Amino acid sequence: MARIIAGVTSSHVPAIGAAIDNKKTEEPYWKRVFSGFVKSKEWMADAKPDVVIAVYNDHASAFSVELIPTFALGCAAEFPPADEGWGPRPVPVVKGHPALASHIAQSVILDEFDLTIVNKMEVDHGLTVPLNLMFGSPTEWPCPVIPLAVNVVMYPPPTGHRCYMLGRAIRKAVQSYPEDLRVVIMGTGGMSHQISGPRAGLINSKFDKAYLDGLTKDPKKLIRIPHVEYMREAGAEGIEMVMWLVMRGALDDKVKEVYRFYTVPASNTAVGHIILENAERKIKSRRPASAKGRAARAKRAAPRAPSLPASGGGKGRGLVVRSQR
Repeated sequence: MARIIAGVTSSHVPAIGAAIDNKKTEEPYWKRVFSGFVKSKEWMADAKPDVVIAVYNDHASAFSVELIPTFALGCAAEFPPADEGWGPRPVPVVKGHPALASHIAQSVILDEFDLTIVNKMEVDHGLTVPLNLMFGSPTEWPCPVIPLAVNVVMYPPPTGHRCYMLGRAIRKAVQSYPEDLRVVIMGTGGMSHQISGPRAGLINSKFDKAYLDGLTKDPKKLIRIPHVEYMREAGAEGIEMVMWLVMRGALDDKVKEVYRFYTVPASNTAVGHIILENAERKIKSRRPASAKGRAARAKRAAPRAPSLPASGGGKGRGLVVRSQR
């Protein structure tokens, strides 16, 4: 059967994509950001997923105020890069996995999540920037990608609890798919940032780092955060972090944190990133009795997720930074 082996989160700052496309990744301002994803690319190359499920939000490329699905699952065979006003990004066309996507759609809808099924869709920086950060800049993406667009632009966005439970439903769907596939699920967006208004440029590192801690140790605490707290502590666009909870809901209750990275700023955004693996439980089964009637002893091994120190939340007094345009 198919199985989700790990979850990844990553910010999807459009300026990161521009730095890649314009070959500015080695400039001092940007090198700090990209150096944090070197180990991530190595991990992804070693993980070799057969499919990636990418949870992201559309930025008025595929959808608009005329059509605002809360959850939209891409079931097409391919998803071209969108023209966001200055031409499509020079990245490969995203190849989908229609069979698995359709299976997920059927399973999740029958579990009473009312997905919008999308059979034709362009994808913007919300999807392609995280793919660059995890896979680099190949001529073709190394595996199929299933896009899952979440509305976090127009009110009301889904709650953190709803996103987490959708992740649970996706996990169930993947596990019921008969083909042996290794799946990585990505949650994108965030972390704290606000792009307009009196608090434009707000960054709250204390809130962000506590959120990263919670993804590993206490996701049930995160799913209780209301919309207004995201806005107060992490800025108006900080609500994007509910998409990370779709990823977390798709994983085991206990996970192994293998890597995290955090830096500020990238443009006007806090860049957060974490890799969580499902803890593999290796159990040796009891051997049959020998000819002499002696039974062998069964040995069990269950690695535990590392313990991390707790971190408190912010008080809405984040750092304000200048944008890098």
